[in-house]
Amino acid sequence: MKALRNLLDNIKPHVQKGAKFEKFHSTFDALETLFFVPNTTNKNGVHVRDAVDLKRTMAIVVKALIPALLFGIWNTGYQHFLAMGVDAGFWAEVGHGALKVLPIVIVSYGVGLGVEFIFAQFRGHEVQEGFLVSGMLIPLVLPVDVPLWMVAVATVFAVIIGKEVFGGTGMNIWNPALVARAFLFFAYPSKMSGDKVWISGLSNGEGVIDGFSGATSLGQAASGVAPSHSIMESFIGMIPGSIGETSTLAILIGAAILIYTGIGSWKIIVSVFAGGYVMGLLFNLWGANALMQVDALHHICIGGFAFGAVFMATDPVSATRTERGKWIYGFLIGFLAIMVRVFNPAYPEGVMLAILLMNTFAPLIDHYVVQGNIKRRLKRAKVAA
Repeated sequence: MKALRNLLDNIKPHVQKGAKFEKFHSTFDALETLFFVPNTTNKNGVHVRDAVDLKRTMAIVVKALIPALLFGIWNTGYQHFLAMGVDAGFWAEVGHGALKVLPIVIVSYGVGLGVEFIFAQFRGHEVQEGFLVSGMLIPLVLPVDVPLWMVAVATVFAVIIGKEVFGGTGMNIWNPALVARAFLFFAYPSKMSGDKVWISGLSNGEGVIDGFSGATSLGQAASGVAPSHSIMESFIGMIPGSIGETSTLAILIGAAILIYTGIGSWKIIVSVFAGGYVMGLLFNLWGANALMQVDALHHICIGGFAFGAVFMATDPVSATRTERGKWIYGFLIGFLAIMVRVFNPAYPEGVMLAILLMNTFAPLIDHYVVQGNIKRRLKRAKVAA
């Protein structure tokens, strides 16, 4: 690291204001602060600071996503060879999964960071770090057989329409990764739904054993068939689905990291699961169709529910800020996610729409929570007087 520090120190004078390559200052600053804590100090007033800046915060979230990514890589290979009827072994499954998943991750980061750097250079400000997380989230919420050009288009859409038009990182009203998924879902539905998009190689049908459908548990329930995977299989994640969304176990490991480090709100996570479970229980009592009859616990282990609860709903920019608002916001996400899933089988992945909807209403929830607190304090003041 010392050699890298010396190299950056030699380059730094040439990219400062007034220097020959000053237009590349944003790019240099992004690379320098990626490896080293900035040595800048406040000019006005005294502030207490620590080493955990936005880059470090985003890096912790990326680390929390690693268990879901690694499991998704293995599960991609496992589902592929299961469809072929071949017992290939662990490392062959990991190898196949890596060849399918890593290009999606590379395209997401390459295109997204490219757009971020272009905007930073054009505006002359620092490169914003928000895409460090979005670049990982986007691949994990997509099917493994999604074409790479679609990943690129969706990433550009998410960065520009989902974030930059609102002013960049910290100003967006929706989660950019969900904006990318929603864009693909409505623009290219054949690549985001159905039975063949979730398992690599299934779309061409070559070598697939007879009777293998590739349907997800949600797809089966939406078509009126009871899910063929048990709750335990769904919890572990050995089922078809988006790359990073199948394993609730891996997702909960990430949740533990976020909660322990204080990056993710445990109140939002718990309330999302609570809202989904309560809605699932109510539908179990009704039991009018196959989706209503799915066990409430099973509901929160299939689809993208757990992934959305841990990594999407907790986005500090688009979520509520007040403590009471977090409980309301999270509960409504879980409640609405299962409601959309059951009442409209055309959109079984209701958590995507539920989070985007509650992102929109998050400021309103915070507003009424704050106003409620003001009214209670005013009442106490009057009584004391």
